[in-house]
Amino acid sequence: MKQTLSAWVRLPVMFVALLAVDLLAGLVVPPLGGVPVLGLIVGLVAGFLALLAYRGLVRWLEHRSLDELARQDARNGLGRGLLLGLTMFVVTLAVIALFGGYQIVGWGSFFGALNTAGLMWSAAVCEELLFRGALFRILEEKTGTYGAIVVSGLVFGGLHILNPDATVWGALAIAVEAGLLFGAMYAATRSLWLPIGVHMAWNLAEGGIFGTVVSGSGAGQASLVNAVTSGPEILTGGQFGPEASIVAILVCGVPTVLFLRLARKRGRILKRGA
Repeated sequence: MKQTLSAWVRLPVMFVALLAVDLLAGLVVPPLGGVPVLGLIVGLVAGFLALLAYRGLVRWLEHRSLDELARQDARNGLGRGLLLGLTMFVVTLAVIALFGGYQIVGWGSFFGALNTAGLMWSAAVCEELLFRGALFRILEEKTGTYGAIVVSGLVFGGLHILNPDATVWGALAIAVEAGLLFGAMYAATRSLWLPIGVHMAWNLAEGGIFGTVVSGSGAGQASLVNAVTSGPEILTGGQFGPEASIVAILVCGVPTVLFLRLARKRGRILKRGA
């Protein structure tokens, strides 16, 4: 049996390689969003290629099977994740709308929404492989579960500061509401399928269905409906989008706590250096 390399060797190699895959997908997929259906197809292919790249890296560097991407868990993990992600965003937006911060003003584009779905699939896959599959999982070997959740969440949020309309508050909000949530989900399930599903559904609902800005990414993606937001930024998230809303932080905080409790119940919280 081949010896597994040190975590401090595997982590930078996998992180840089997967970051390159993420950046490449980000360059290739969005420009095709204006071509009906093509954006969807390219986005789906990009996501599956990222999965293959991750599989190859794990087998090369760690010489093991991919329990975190077990095929038998894909259907349930993705399905439940999509349902949970959609539900959380609908609740978030409903509260914002209840206080007058969101209003639908017309229909958008069905085919545009399909292309946005391709973009959100590739983004969710690439980011979860990068931040939970590589950074969280390997870092956990040294820092323990809680340390890995905090660090991976902060890095996840911090990189969003590079988006065109990003704000420091928005990046911090994403670190808390999404970074901690996805880390807790992975800790509880030891599978990437659930966070991938939640990540995709949230972003698709945000940018492809309800017409709001995704993570300060600038001009909104093509969506099923056109909408406007107005009111205090603490409610609507302002130019960053609903993810910078206090409502999103509170809504996402509930499942974060529940998944952490589930991880403890299942004995999946690792101590530092364990």
